[in-house]
Formats: sequence, C-alpha cells, structure tokens
Amino acid sequence: MHPQLRQRLDRLGDRLRELDGLLALPEATADLDRYRRLAQEHAELEQLLAHYRAWQQAQDDLEAARAWLEDPEMRELAQEEARAAQSRIEREEAELTRLLLPRDPNDARNLFLEIRAGTGGHEAALFAGDLLRMYTRYAERQGWRVELVSASPGELGGYKEVICKVSGEGAYSKLKFESGGHRVQRVPVTEAQGRIHTSACTVAVMPEATEVGEVEIDPAELRIDTFRASGAGGQHVNRTDSAVRVTHLPTGLVVECQDDRSQHRNRAMALAVLAARLKALREREAREREASTRRDLIGSGDRSDRIRTYNFPQGRVTDHRINLTLYKLDAVMDGELDELIAALTAHHQAEQLAAIVGEA
Repeated sequence: MHPQLRQRLDRLGDRLRELDGLLALPEATADLDRYRRLAQEHAELEQLLAHYRAWQQAQDDLEAARAWLEDPEMRELAQEEARAAQSRIEREEAELTRLLLPRDPNDARNLFLEIRAGTGGHEAALFAGDLLRMYTRYAERQGWRVELVSASPGELGGYKEVICKVSGEGAYSKLKFESGGHRVQRVPVTEAQGRIHTSACTVAVMPEATEVGEVEIDPAELRIDTFRASGAGGQHVNRTDSAVRVTHLPTGLVVECQDDRSQHRNRAMALAVLAARLKALREREAREREASTRRDLIGSGDRSDRIRTYNFPQGRVTDHRINLTLYKLDAVMDGELDELIAALTAHHQAEQLAAIVGEA
C-alpha cells in the first residue's frame, strides 16, 4: 500500500475517535440533522477502518510467517501461512481502495441517453441508429428497461436525433463514460464506388433528476407547445394534439416528446428530460469552473470531440481516452461493451486514487 494512503487512513482513525467523542456528548442530539450527518460519517469510517485493521493484521501475520521460513521443520506450514496472509492483504487493499474512492452520487440513477447525428449526412443518421441498437442490446444484457422518449428519423433510416430513458440498477455508473463524439469509418450504403467515409455522432448520457426539487424549474420560464404527433398513418394515426414541446427560455433548451398517445405523459417525460439536461448543464459548468485554473496553466487536453472510433474495414474499435483498441467490432456493435466499460472504469478509478495520493 502506498505510504501516503496509510497516512490518510491513520488520519481517518483520528477523525473516528473525534466522532466518538462528539456523538457521546449530552447535547449531540440537540441538532438532529447534524447528529445524522455525524452518525453517517462515523458508520462509513468504522467500516473503512475495520478493513484497515484487517489489512494490518494480515501484514503482521505475513511477517510472522516469514520469520519461520528459516526453520526446516516449519517451512511448509510457514509458506502456507504466508500465502494465506498475502491473499488477505491483496483482498483488503482492493476493498480499501474501493472505499477510499470518492462516490459519484449519480451512479445509482437511471439516465437519459441522447444520440445526435453529426457530420456525415445520411451515413451519420444510420450510424446513430447503430449506436442506439448497440446501447439497447447492452441494456438488455444488463436487464435494464429502455423507453423511447423522442425520435427524429433519418431520410434513409437511422436517426437525426433520438432520446431514450434507460432504467436499471447501476445504469448511469456503467454508461456515464459514453458521452462524447463517436466516429465511424466505413463504406456507406449510398457509396457506389466503395470508398470509405468518416461520419460522426454525439452521445450524451445524463442522470435522471429523481429527487423532488433537485432541479428547480420556474414554470414562468417555460413555454409549452402542443402539436399533432407525426406518424405513418393508418388506424392508429394520432388525431389529437398529444405531442409536447417544452422550451426553457433562459437557456434555450428544447425538448420534444411525442412517443406516447397521452399528452399528459408526454409532458411529464419532456419535463423529466429537461430536468436531466439542466442538471447535466449545471454540473458541467461547475466542473469547468473548478478546472479553469488548471486549464489556464497547462492547456486543455480535452478530446471529448472524438472519444471513440469504430473502424469497420479493420473490424476494430478504439477508445482514444485510454488508448485501447479491440478487434471485436461486431461484438461491440451487438452490445458487448463490458470490456470497454471495465477499462474506462479502471482508468477513472486509477486517476481518482492518484489524486488521493497527491492530496495525502
């Protein structure tokens, strides 16, 4: 374990003892909100430091086992004890690392997934449809539910823009690294001479604003229009103004929802998407304010305009943020994203751990 992490854990031990004293004071329950916060912090630190004590005990057991390795009669037993202690050390270090990493409060939330066709015309719209299928297949593998919120179909198929809601355990925690520019290199179906074209789509993954009042929206700042939903006709053609368009006047954000035949449900879904967009916007602005000083000093390394390339002629997918290339494009496009997501999560956790070490 890194020495600075041990120093941090030792300081947290001091904080736990301080909390013991604060919670034992007669006036501790006078302010119930403060008491609950302290009790929650105490419970979290107690769990963390229990693993630290187990790690320390495993270290002591390893040292004791090594001391017996020189004795021929005890060597076999000592080797077995040393292996068991080393295994416990690794297990406790992994758990300590997990508990030390900052938690994303949005990880347990559902999300809204937006895919927009970018450069590339009809081919970009077709690729947007491919991306929607990829994420839908991945969601099915996870046992999540996918609901279409709104869609603007492309002229030759696919989508100019499509929004869906993804609901399920850990949905945002798994898909949050998918936001950014996705580039495709392939021969379009419209290409007569077999030339490879490059097209792009943008993906936005936004956590659902689930808490009441979490994102305050002043009704006076909204313009809500209703209109007749588009459809293919036939007996189920929409004959009422059930589609809803919500415009947030201060930001200019516009959300349309026409997938449901109920105007009430379309309105509720449109407002939910708007709340998620506003939440994402405010969080992005906060992150940019925090990072502005660092960007001024070292420049921006932001590559979010192209986070991933899907190269069909070579059958490969490359994530440029972590320099990972997989030659399993067909499987990825069929929703097998686990390897990519695991690598992105591990990279993010390594960065978090490096930041903790730097602060210790």
